[in-house]
Amino acid sequence: MTFAEELEYLRQQTPLTRAVADRVCARDLRGVRVAFAVHLDIKTVPVVEAVVRAGAEVFVVTCNPATVRDEVCGYLQGCGAQVRARAGMPEAAWEDSFAWALAQRPHFLCEMGGELAYRAAHDPRDVRAGMEATGTGVQRLRAVDLPFPVLDWNALPLKEGLHNRYLVGLVTWTTFLHVARVTLYGKRVLVVGYGPVGQGVAEYARLLGAIPLVAELSPDRRLLARHAGCEVLALEDALPTAHVVVTATGRERVLRDEHFARLRDGAFLLNVGHSNRELDTDALRRYPTRTLRPHVEEVRLPHARVYLLAGGAMFNLAAGPGDPYDAFDLTSAILLAGLAHLLDSGPAYPPGLHPMPREVELEVAALATRLRAEG
Repeated sequence: MTFAEELEYLRQQTPLTRAVADRVCARDLRGVRVAFAVHLDIKTVPVVEAVVRAGAEVFVVTCNPATVRDEVCGYLQGCGAQVRARAGMPEAAWEDSFAWALAQRPHFLCEMGGELAYRAAHDPRDVRAGMEATGTGVQRLRAVDLPFPVLDWNALPLKEGLHNRYLVGLVTWTTFLHVARVTLYGKRVLVVGYGPVGQGVAEYARLLGAIPLVAELSPDRRLLARHAGCEVLALEDALPTAHVVVTATGRERVLRDEHFARLRDGAFLLNVGHSNRELDTDALRRYPTRTLRPHVEEVRLPHARVYLLAGGAMFNLAAGPGDPYDAFDLTSAILLAGLAHLLDSGPAYPPGLHPMPREVELEVAALATRLRAEG
């Protein structure tokens, strides 16, 4: 399948996104500058494309070099967006891309990870407002004094409930079966972090025959995990018993050298949080390492052989397809509707973080219901 054929197939499977994108395309955004820092997966194309077609100047960087598809970058450039990203770009080039995007003096930021807003907090230039799609980004932006408003749409019930709670877990394990070529039957799967993403990862692991373990700092989430039938342990106690370890915290260096020393022989390590640094891969790669198959590296620790998947990057998207097209249809439609709200009303909010209004997703949900009824 060519990229053009794949994109056409995506459009066929995402009628809700098409409908909301048509509304955005009908707007007059001439003179408006928008910067995107997002996953450059094919599912991002209809979102960025709609803003370009509405007449805005669009600048695109990636929130994660491990999830970039170069065909997507080329297509968006052909549509008229300015793109500074490529698959597997070095860390220094990735950092430079954020400076480049802000140097274009965007009015609005649409992000996954808060990289641009975090930097713009110290030099906002022409930024009027932004929107953030991830818990990682929200955590980062809470640590700075934002001089402009940022709307958090990660916590919208449909986004958090469908994508975060269910789809990440589903795609994580279907990807694991394909990449690792082993099942979860009878394996002890340790999920580090029991937010909505971790909950879905643990639940789907159980459905595939695993014994779910949870390491979580928050007492209320530990209680939720117990009620869901998970074995709740301290991280240090759980690691030696786990056949598979999954980080889902959105925080950096959750597993470090002292944790790797506790792993059992043959353990698999993967990350589904937003940050590529949840696993301290620099520490891991100080040991002998070799690639066994795509996205599987064998690491020879002094006491054990372990398997690092997707280089510690976001596994479900770096090694897998991410959300199925029809399921992501709702997420991308909410993103577009939220972007329209940002452009219309974002600058009127006071500086700081604010929840995206519930009305944004309710309007999309009503449209989805109507489209389904029409067949």
